[in-house]
Amino acid sequence: MKTRENRFYRDYCAGAGVAFRVAVKTTDLFIRAQKDLSREALALILAERAAIEAEIAANPHFAPSLVPLAEREGAAPVAKMMYRAAAMADVGPMAAVAGAVAQRVGIGLRPLTPFVIVENGGDIYLDTGRETLVGLWAGNSPFSGRLAIKVDCRAGPLGVCTSSATVGPSLSFGIADAATIIAADAALADAMASALGNRIKKTSDVEVAVEWAAGQKGVLGALAVAGDRLAARGGISLERID
Repeated sequence: MKTRENRFYRDYCAGAGVAFRVAVKTTDLFIRAQKDLSREALALILAERAAIEAEIAANPHFAPSLVPLAEREGAAPVAKMMYRAAAMADVGPMAAVAGAVAQRVGIGLRPLTPFVIVENGGDIYLDTGRETLVGLWAGNSPFSGRLAIKVDCRAGPLGVCTSSATVGPSLSFGIADAATIIAADAALADAMASALGNRIKKTSDVEVAVEWAAGQKGVLGALAVAGDRLAARGGISLERID
């Protein structure tokens, strides 16, 4: 029997409020809010999963495609987010699914709490209203667990999404230990993280790939790690974790 992946980085999550986990099949969210909103989060997850499943049924290319698809008229909001993010990043819609679900759940919970963080397999939606640290986990890289990205949410919510060829379930055609994107749209951050990771075929590709990602529309910051190589461009502020 296949067991759920041990997302060890969750053990390092600290901060104000209450942390709780809500999982439905392949959707496994770790949420921090002012209070336990597990019941409300579960209802939101079920609704978003149903919308995605409906889109898969309506468009048989939606799930398997590795390239952008024309947006289907009548698609649910979460599916529209995925179509649009995929088109901007030149990847398939499912490359944006984790970020899209995290954002939709976060938006749904926000009226019930003054802040919310939703993590979905390394893809994070943050609506904290302040600067927040996000740890960098990059497999066996010497940078893994030693650095954090300072994310400034004072101007509004942000998505911080990571694709990896060595950590977690991400589908990657590259070798990056971490390919991270910051964007106001978590679905876009997720899709662009996949596109960034795909461009890193060898460690020497890190700088050029990050330069490309940082120049894409909607991207606020880009970072990539491959072994002992790290590059960052745009609004990326790093802090050492003691």
